[in-house]
This record gives sequence, structure tokens and C-alpha cells, in this order.
Amino acid sequence: MTMTELSREIGEIWSRLFDHRPFLNGEIKYMLKEFEEKRGDREVENLFKILEKITEIKDNESERIRKSGHNALPVLSEKLEQALNLCEELEKDYLETQKVCQKQIKSNQELRKREWDKFIDDMNFKCQRIDNAFEEKEEELRDLYADLKHKLNIADI
Repeated sequence: MTMTELSREIGEIWSRLFDHRPFLNGEIKYMLKEFEEKRGDREVENLFKILEKITEIKDNESERIRKSGHNALPVLSEKLEQALNLCEELEKDYLETQKVCQKQIKSNQELRKREWDKFIDDMNFKCQRIDNAFEEKEEELRDLYADLKHKLNIADI
């Protein structure tokens, strides 16, 4: 194989691998045929219909919407103002209720603390009484046993 044949073969291989123009030309012709022959001017007609509708809406509906907005906005603004006032009143009531609840909670805590302290004092007093009664009984029993022991010692003699 000569150098010219080799370069021609390489050129042919390169064009088959990397030159997509023949394929793309066929696809382009098919797309043009599809849109020009089969669909005709339907797409253009649809675009013109849409343009007419948009123009009609812009001319007629925008003014109607503007008028209804001018009529409805003051009413809406008034209702929003009323809602805002109600919210502020609710907030005031909530804060006042919260203050009252805090005072009541604090008062209840102090009351429970006093009751607890009284309970602890009563328990200490009762425990002290029991301890004193126990000590008295212990003393009485000591005296009794000491007396019995003394009597037993006398009897043994």
C-alpha cells in the first residue's frame, strides 16, 4: 500500500467517524418537510390567536381588574385593620392573664412552702414527743428492773 492510498483510506475512515453532515442534512430536510407540508400554517395561526387573546385581555380585563381592585382594596384594608386590632386586644388579654397567673402561681408556691414548713415542724414535734415518751418508759423500766434486781438480791440473802 502506498502512502496516497493510505492517506485516502484514513481520510475516508475519518469522514465516516467524524463527519455528520450527511446525516444532519437528512434530518433537517425531514423536519422542514414535517413542519412545512404536514402542519402548514397551524402553528402560526395558533400564535396569532394567542396574541389576539392576550391583547383583548390587556385592553379589557386589565381595566376591569383595576376597577375591582380599587373597590375591594378599601374593604380589604378595613378588614385587615379590624383583624389587627383584635390581635392586639388578644395579646393584651393574654399578657394580663399571664401576669395574674404568675402572681397566683407565686402565691400558691408560698402557701405550699408555709404548709410544708408547718408539716415538718409538726413532724419534728411529734418525733420529739415520741422520743421523750420512749425515754420516760426506758427510765421507768430501768427503775423497775433495778428494783426487781434489788429485791432478788435481798431474797437471795
